[in-house]
Amino acid sequence: MMIRRPASIAATLALLVAASACTQEEADAPRADEASATAALPRTASEAGASVFFITPADGATVASPVTVEFGIEGMTVVKAGDDTPSSGHHHLLVDTGLPNPGLPIPADENHIHFGDGSTLTELTLAPGTHTLQLLLGDHLHIPHDPPVTSETISITVK
Repeated sequence: MMIRRPASIAATLALLVAASACTQEEADAPRADEASATAALPRTASEAGASVFFITPADGATVASPVTVEFGIEGMTVVKAGDDTPSSGHHHLLVDTGLPNPGLPIPADENHIHFGDGSTLTELTLAPGTHTLQLLLGDHLHIPHDPPVTSETISITVK
């Protein structure tokens, strides 16, 4: 069965991409257009009990850079971005940041790393010091599921 999405989704996503060019101060300020854009974006349901988690590294680990990071998933499947197979999504690795707005596409920057190719393993180059890592599953449009499927936040020390 094919599900058709309203044409307004493409326009909304274009608006969001254009808005991503603003400064951090502008991004942090509430905007009226953000509320209407959020209401227009579809959210894909997650499976009850679905989870994502880190296979490696372990919480509290001391590691050398580059860090091998392996992701796990239960209750849903990993697919490439753009694939809207039911009960599926792809990983996003959040580095030294909190969860983004669940009603908007996950940003793509050095703190929000996308794995739209469906991969579950990466090597991450990090500066020495303490870093936090968290996983967030995104749907075919890089939007967190409803409810969001997230891992616990772990902390690692890079020597």
